Amino acid sequence: MSDQIKHECGIAMLRLRKEPQYYIDKYGSPLYAPNRLYVLMQKQINRGQDGAGVANIKIDTKPGTRYVSRYRSIEPQAVNYIFDKIHKKYKKAKKQGGDKGLFDAEWMKENIAFSGEVWLGHLRYGTHGENSIETCHPFLKQNNWRSRNLVMAGNFNMTNVEELFTRLVELGQHPKEKTDTVTVMEKIGHFLDEENQRIFDKYKHQYSNEQITAFIEDELDVARILRRSCRDFDGGYVMAGLIGNGSSFVVRDPTGIRPAYYYADDEIVVVASEKPAIKSAFNIDYKQIKEIQPGHALIINKDGSYAEHEIMPAREKKSCSFERIYFSRGTDPGIYRERKLLGKALIPQVLQAIDFDLKNTVFSYIPNTAETAFLGMIEGLEDYLSAKRREVLLEGKPHLEDLEELLNFRPRVEKLVSKDVKLRTFITNDSDRDAMVANVYDTTYEVVRAGIDTLVVIDDSIVRGTTLEKSILTTLDKLNPKRIIIVSSAPQIRYPDCYGIDMSKLKDFIAFRATIQLLQDRTMSNLLEETYDKCVSRQVITENYVKDIYEPFSDQEISDKIAEIITSKEINAEVKIIYQTVENLNKCIPDHQGDWYFTGNFPTTGGMRVVNRAFANYMEGKVVRAY
Repeated sequence: MSDQIKHECGIAMLRLRKEPQYYIDKYGSPLYAPNRLYVLMQKQINRGQDGAGVANIKIDTKPGTRYVSRYRSIEPQAVNYIFDKIHKKYKKAKKQGGDKGLFDAEWMKENIAFSGEVWLGHLRYGTHGENSIETCHPFLKQNNWRSRNLVMAGNFNMTNVEELFTRLVELGQHPKEKTDTVTVMEKIGHFLDEENQRIFDKYKHQYSNEQITAFIEDELDVARILRRSCRDFDGGYVMAGLIGNGSSFVVRDPTGIRPAYYYADDEIVVVASEKPAIKSAFNIDYKQIKEIQPGHALIINKDGSYAEHEIMPAREKKSCSFERIYFSRGTDPGIYRERKLLGKALIPQVLQAIDFDLKNTVFSYIPNTAETAFLGMIEGLEDYLSAKRREVLLEGKPHLEDLEELLNFRPRVEKLVSKDVKLRTFITNDSDRDAMVANVYDTTYEVVRAGIDTLVVIDDSIVRGTTLEKSILTTLDKLNPKRIIIVSSAPQIRYPDCYGIDMSKLKDFIAFRATIQLLQDRTMSNLLEETYDKCVSRQVITENYVKDIYEPFSDQEISDKIAEIITSKEINAEVKIIYQTVENLNKCIPDHQGDWYFTGNFPTTGGMRVVNRAFANYMEGKVVRAY
């Protein structure tokens, strides 16, 4: 994507279902679990490069033995940094106990950290705020009773943090921060404590406290804890948790906004945000990997038994389509197929834009994630040409082209754009930044006929338009084409996301700015005030009032205005923008119809509140997040 936006965070959880000695004996190494967790995290490194963390719990350790271990890092190569430190623990084990100790699971559990049965990894992309070690997951809620310890990590954003914070205060708590991570963990932690107390009260007149502790660890009802905790949550979430007794869970929001997949056999249960990570770590068939259902939790008990439990009634599934368009790795066969379909679906619009003049058109893409959509677009062009040949040869329809030329013609495909440098523009002032952005991309010269050829270049999505304006169009214009057509495989992004993506301010979106300009051009600015009044005056928000400002204009009118905005006076070529239609998006990705950033159809009431608040912030000149 030319305009970078932050990915969703990634999780990886692994639970050994047999005694640790089994894995040492079968695989000849005490590193079975950490090595596979490492692969799970590395294969999801696209999901978090602001930091990482790993936690491990040992089951049934003796009192006086540390059983929870955690490392977090914000180093540039955080995952490698963490696992290097974990491997040092194993080197230490070899020094202390020799090979005998290293290959003795009980000795390892008693003497070496990160040698337990339950593992949790997290990859972080911060959507706001500072990037410090304290903001990295997993988070830890400690207690001297083992079954009251809680380790949590997740891929989520809550839209009602204020409400959740208030409820914690009403419970008598004093949360240290007003963030969704802290409020969620404290909420679950509160009901974990209550569950411990419930079981204690059940046995307190029959057994000693020490005996009751064992009953509590065996009888914890994790599904009950989650049902009581999650009923107030509004947002998109996948939350993973480890409890000190060895139980663990991954819970997914009722709309299925954030992704979660798992695989289980008699040796392990593993959960990740993306299927390819599980496939790579365990070399299994994709069909063996299951999706955690919306509103459900995959719960793994202390004894290693597992099941999916309904936590909240599932709503209409609205899993994030951006996961399929851009965030998740394209090595997933379903995602690869969908991205190709997105490229192919654009063919009718592209052919109209070039007046069906394929001879004088060069096709290319913005590296690297748009490559798959580009392949689909070229496949669609080949299908179009095959249909034309069939009409001429089999149906005898008239044609203007030379027959031999028609038979041999292929679309002109070139790699015109190359990303030359990973630019860190935040360290510069505005004028320097523009100059630096202009040099992010380089181009291939002498493959375009000056003043004759049209360039068609496909991108995953056009969010802000900054890189197009400051770099890509300038770079392509140096080739002196007749026209430049930028094609987005995603529709126009018109609304903020409040479920995890770093898109929270309306004025950042080029489609929003284009619409504002259209309203001003046509003396319709009163619609802005009318929409603002609705956003701030309605006591109960049940709809997205910001839709009103887009209503007067067609998609193409907004696209044309976007082209006008991003085309500087220095650009000589004619510039046109083509966006995917929402209708085609939903056809190409039928099982992931979360499209609120394109349509404004937010799946939760919290989303409706956020978009209206974002518009009010814009009108009031507040450059702040809306949630």
